[in-house]
This record gives sequence, structure tokens and C-alpha cells, in this order.
Amino acid sequence: MCRSIKTLRPPVLPEEATEEEIRAAALQYVRKVSGFRAPAAHNREVFDRAVEAIAAATTELLDGLEVRGAAQPQRAAG
Repeated sequence: MCRSIKTLRPPVLPEEATEEEIRAAALQYVRKVSGFRAPAAHNREVFDRAVEAIAAATTELLDGLEVRGAAQPQRAAG
């Protein structure tokens, strides 16, 4: 898949992933799937919406994961 997307959950990361790290992973995913590093102007809106949707889904996933044997910090709402 996308080798530049890193694992964002403990214990791989010593602390919770930042919003910036989550968005960067979402952007890399959308770039890989779409085949565009930077979309043309007529595709920019759908590209950006996809990044935001994937970032939101990633945040929801990370918030819901239960990592056994590791204390899971709570993500601040924001």
C-alpha cells in the first residue's frame, strides 16, 4: 500500500497521534488512491473533502481502538 503512511497507534507511537499526523496520513492515502500528488483545480474540492473524511474516520478509529496491555490516552475533543 502506501509505505509513507506510518502506524499511528500506541505502542508504535509513544503518545497519541496529533491531528497533523492524522491529516498527513489521510493526504498520503488520497494521493495514492487518486494518483494525484496535487489535483487540478477542477478536482481540488473533492480531493480535499476526501482527505477530511479519511482524517475524521482515522480519528474515530484511533479513538475506538483498545490496545491491550497499554494505557490508552483520551484524545481531546476538538
